[in-house]
Amino acid sequence: MNEQDRETINRIMTEIECPKEFRCKRHDFEDLCEARDFGLDGYIKCRDDTPLDCPFALSFGHDYFCRCPLRVFLSKKLKK
Repeated sequence: MNEQDRETINRIMTEIECPKEFRCKRHDFEDLCEARDFGLDGYIKCRDDTPLDCPFALSFGHDYFCRCPLRVFLSKKLKK
């Protein structure tokens, strides 16, 4: 991860309130929820078993989409 990515992550973290207290960052982004990029800006497809536990999950039909700006950045930019 380069310095610009770290700066972006820090900026995103100042802009959102995380109910999990940024557990993803504390674990060096190795313990992330299951998700995948499907090409829509600002969203990734949630593949977690319990999406209703997450305030960033958005239900649409039978699918759930993640709109956490940090998780979306990690998926789209860093392929995590």
